[in-house]
Amino acid sequence: MVAEIRIYVEGGGDGGDSKAKVRKGFSEFLRDLVEIAREKRIGWNVIACGSRNSTVDSFRTALRTHPGAFNVLLVDAEDSVSLSVRDHLHNRDNWDLTAASDEQCHLMAQVVEAWLIADLETLEKYYGQGFQSNSIPKTKNIEDVSKQRLYSSLSAATRLTKKGEYHKIRHGPEILAKVDSSKARGRARHCERFFATLEGKMST
Repeated sequence: MVAEIRIYVEGGGDGGDSKAKVRKGFSEFLRDLVEIAREKRIGWNVIACGSRNSTVDSFRTALRTHPGAFNVLLVDAEDSVSLSVRDHLHNRDNWDLTAASDEQCHLMAQVVEAWLIADLETLEKYYGQGFQSNSIPKTKNIEDVSKQRLYSSLSAATRLTKKGEYHKIRHGPEILAKVDSSKARGRARHCERFFATLEGKMST
């Protein structure tokens, strides 16, 4: 069993406030894992790193500076995924992740918005009147939905609501905090892999 888990997640831009929102959103989305960590007195830290390159840089630094922790990289896939996570990120971003193990590298496939549309009920409740649920793809495997379609469908579904058109920083973390993670796990294999990996690390 690990003593500490540190998750380096893409998102939040350059601002401290926006990074704090991302950190809170992910911590709420991962509430089941947070509870396990609390019960077993395992250190838990979600670090919102901003850009993709900043995220991988922070993760690689953590491999050196926090060798006793289970350090995790969590970034958007940006495209469909047919390879292992490390191979996908090497081919797409030319990242050298040889210092990390496969189980330390994880994806939001294709982007985190896939996890949001997995829970249509939460989206409807968050946006309220004017939300066009028919615009949201009903694809069983949400990782098959392209990044462009995720963005366009969320824009179409929300533009008539009081909250206004979906905004990644203003709305994304707040919605993620409310998403039922079991729905995302059931419709996205990389989400399931992420949860199962951390559950396993905290149980052995």
